[in-house]
Amino acid sequence: MTAAAEREGAEAVDPRKLRHYAKDLADWARYCGIEIGSPPVFPVNSVKAMRGCSFAEEQGKLPAYARAVFEAYWGRLLDISQDDVMRNVVESVGLDAGAWFEHISQQTTKDWLRANTEELIERGGFGSPTMFVDGDDMYFGNDRLPLVAAALRR
Repeated sequence: MTAAAEREGAEAVDPRKLRHYAKDLADWARYCGIEIGSPPVFPVNSVKAMRGCSFAEEQGKLPAYARAVFEAYWGRLLDISQDDVMRNVVESVGLDAGAWFEHISQQTTKDWLRANTEELIERGGFGSPTMFVDGDDMYFGNDRLPLVAAALRR
């Protein structure tokens, strides 16, 4: 699809659908107990944050780190591509920012993220959030979380 066709398609979106989308997003935020706004930088370059997942996982802080990144971007509407923003996020969950910045700049970390992304594509994934249960039972989208919970209970 050409850029012109994409713009034309975006302009053709029914305003009722956009209003519902905003309501739906607010409903999900309320349901999950989180803040979700409209970040002024969208889409954002999230490569540093994604590479940082490797470091946070190694330090046993991946869930806290992921939530802090989410809250910084979607809740406080900060530009997570900026080093000062990520330094605050990293430090807020008790990680060493210097070690984090060193880790995300290493080629092995870059290769880890690339391999992780390629694996998702090979498994049929196409975006975030994509979740797998039992290796190959794929779910896409936050609206599938109840289905993921049901699959985990089986």
